[in-house]
Amino acid sequence: MLLELFVRLDGFVAAGGVVLWAIAAVSLLMWSLILERLLFFWLAYPRALRRVECRWAAWAGRRGGRSAKVREALLSELRVLLWRNISLIRTLIAVCPLLGLLGTVIGMIRIFDVMAFLQGGDATGMAAGVSMATIPTMAGLVVALSGILFIGRLGRQAQRLGERSALRLDFDEGAGA
Repeated sequence: MLLELFVRLDGFVAAGGVVLWAIAAVSLLMWSLILERLLFFWLAYPRALRRVECRWAAWAGRRGGRSAKVREALLSELRVLLWRNISLIRTLIAVCPLLGLLGTVIGMIRIFDVMAFLQGGDATGMAAGVSMATIPTMAGLVVALSGILFIGRLGRQAQRLGERSALRLDFDEGAGA
């Protein structure tokens, strides 16, 4: 059964052409970054927030003129951590349909080559070109759509955590002097 799956996958990649390998590479990178962000939000961010809260609590001049700048610097560090790689994920999502379009153009060129060489008489050769034109388009759109479903969630999560962080580093919280 597993061998049959690999044979079908190999046929799919062969029909789609070399652009499918580029889409697969972009997809692998995109999903690795999405998974990294999800794990960061669940596991690493709470620790980073605790470290920043400890640094804020240790700040002696909380009511002075510099305290607002220190607070903003600490929040800025957290924002950088929260939004890391999200713009790269968005870029990879945008690249996938473009790679699919490249596959379409390559497949159309193959169709025109077959038509020119055989004066339009080989339906089998043209069908291979049509496959090469449509499969990468579909693959690029599927990868992009799946990424779009997650990037919205990641952006909302980063926004929400950033807002909560700002509230937790409030001036009144634990102010002693």
